[in-house]
Amino acid sequence: MREYMPYGEEAPFIKAGPFKIRFPFIHYRFEVADYIQGLLMCAVCLGAIPLLQDALSMPFEVALAVVILNGFFYTWHTLLGDPVVPGWITPAIPLLTAYCLTFPAGHARMQGLVAFEITLGIFAILLGLTGVAGKIISLIPPAIKSGIILGAGISAITMIFKEGGKFEMMPYTTAICLIVAFYLLFSNGFKRLSTKNKVWETIANLGILPAVLIAVIVAPLVGESALPHIELGFSNPDFHTLWTDWVPWGAVGWPTPIMFLKSIPTVLAIYIVLFGDVVQSKALVHDADVARDDELIDYNPNRAHLIFGIRNTIMGVIGPDITMCGPLWAAMQVVVCERYKKGRRSMQSLFGGAASFRFGTFTGYWLLPIVTLVQPILSVALALTMIVQGFVSVRIGVQQSQSFKDLGIAGVIAGALLVKGSAFGLAIGVLACLLCYGKDFLKGDATFGHLWSKEVEIMTQESGNLEADEEIA
Repeated sequence: MREYMPYGEEAPFIKAGPFKIRFPFIHYRFEVADYIQGLLMCAVCLGAIPLLQDALSMPFEVALAVVILNGFFYTWHTLLGDPVVPGWITPAIPLLTAYCLTFPAGHARMQGLVAFEITLGIFAILLGLTGVAGKIISLIPPAIKSGIILGAGISAITMIFKEGGKFEMMPYTTAICLIVAFYLLFSNGFKRLSTKNKVWETIANLGILPAVLIAVIVAPLVGESALPHIELGFSNPDFHTLWTDWVPWGAVGWPTPIMFLKSIPTVLAIYIVLFGDVVQSKALVHDADVARDDELIDYNPNRAHLIFGIRNTIMGVIGPDITMCGPLWAAMQVVVCERYKKGRRSMQSLFGGAASFRFGTFTGYWLLPIVTLVQPILSVALALTMIVQGFVSVRIGVQQSQSFKDLGIAGVIAGALLVKGSAFGLAIGVLACLLCYGKDFLKGDATFGHLWSKEVEIMTQESGNLEADEEIA
């Protein structure tokens, strides 16, 4: 086995300011197992296509071009020194969708999306450059954090089950696959089973992929889709139409300054959700790092902010995207980290596993047999992703509350956000915290003991005070 790094040190890199550039085969081993898994899991990423079609009336081939562009930028994280599997800002998708729908269909709606994505990107870049990315969340009262994350989770679930939602398109297939997904992901019984049998352990490591593959079989059997018409060759994304009719430097035109200002409340609300992914990234990487002493892993939140900030800014210009460019695909980061913990023979470097997986998904977008296999059930893949993410977001959102009063305020914020949008929800949250806590606005309910166990209290304190592991030069 080729040794890419001395024992106990970082994987080799090329220093480039705040970034640490790494290439496969040169700085880390290419992991075939993770690449193959990425080829299959691209089906979940393709679930973004119906979102773009529904909210923006974007043609399939144009939406596929946007997915491919986003997939290309996924590979930038490991390239620039971030040891994660990046993904969507999944819980926030309903918030951004609701924001976009406040604009008339057509160019105005695209301009609203462009204004939002560029503003979010620049905001993240500024936080990364100034080094305050790990501190800003501590300035937000616990009740407001709780309400926004809780509202995002409920919005994700509502988006699927509301009248005319994705569930109604394929109800039997979606229901069966949800049962499978929840059993594989959250069942204590299956968790115990997966520790006793290699086959079940392998299935457990695949996340929601087994449920997606079941959808391919079940949907034709129950008459909710035709049999997949699998075609050979390569997919045909329409970059020409994307870059003439769907971008600000094409037919859409640039947003007005007022549109950028209108996007700010939604940017702030979504950033709170996004920051939760940064906290989770740090926790997962740290957990993997302490499991092995042969590699030192450097995760820096400021560097992560720079990378996904650059991604969002560029995508806002060349391929505006409803799913946004987030810092983490939590489910697959867990899968990669668990394989990494098994030792160097299983995975030489965490960078190799994360990078190889994202190279696999990027390859899969171009392979017509994979695209045509999953095309009939993309709405099911999207429903599974949103509901599972909603489940996790509601759990995390509730845990952010420190008292029953916090939790009550959070419920009001979540309801207002769901019905009236991010700006209204934020305003309600600020007003409610001022009225309830006065001078203790930032602290929250200081007269009540913490609502949760000591372990959860410690976890929420850490999430509010995330610090960078090193200074960015």
